[in-house]
Amino acid sequence: MVGMSDVRLYVATSNAGKMRDFVAGSGGRVRLEPLPGLKDVAAPAEDEETFEGNAGVKARYYSLMAPGEMVIADDSGLEVDALGGAPGVRSARYAEDMGFAGPAGASVDERNNFCLLEALAGVTERAGRYRCALAAAKDGVVLWGASGSLEGSLLDLARGLGGFGYDPYFYVGELGKTMAEMGAEERLALSHRGKALTALLDAMGM
Repeated sequence: MVGMSDVRLYVATSNAGKMRDFVAGSGGRVRLEPLPGLKDVAAPAEDEETFEGNAGVKARYYSLMAPGEMVIADDSGLEVDALGGAPGVRSARYAEDMGFAGPAGASVDERNNFCLLEALAGVTERAGRYRCALAAAKDGVVLWGASGSLEGSLLDLARGLGGFGYDPYFYVGELGKTMAEMGAEERLALSHRGKALTALLDAMGM
């Protein structure tokens, strides 16, 4: 097993919450660092129909910013069965896609959550899952990929102050908590990102 001090992987994200999940999920097997200069370049178009497709697009694109280095990129989001798998790959842009303005002053996450609640009004079967797809690329070529998921259901009322995105509404029955109510260790044990990263590092032999 390759040690943390021997291998560095760059992560193509500026999302602090995602970065925390990935670092925790690595379990010290590798050294994960944010890709330098990420905020200074335009993001690639995420127009693939699957999480795996978008992860591959981002990994290829961002790996060209760090020649000779391995860069991992993710695409993740929420799938709700009653909505035909929506928000899906458009989870971060759900309210925008739906033309949902939301309350004045609401953040992007809040708008997305309010839009989801409106779409689920009157729906009793609210099963869904978080999904994460990861791709690892070097010099514009994807070499490995992996994915992970977490099953749950959607609540009407937010619970918890941790996490981000849809976490306050995503309820995990086996723990009786939303993702936003979980501590770091609980999140690590269940996280779709942690599962995807573990699978990716296994595939890479790290």
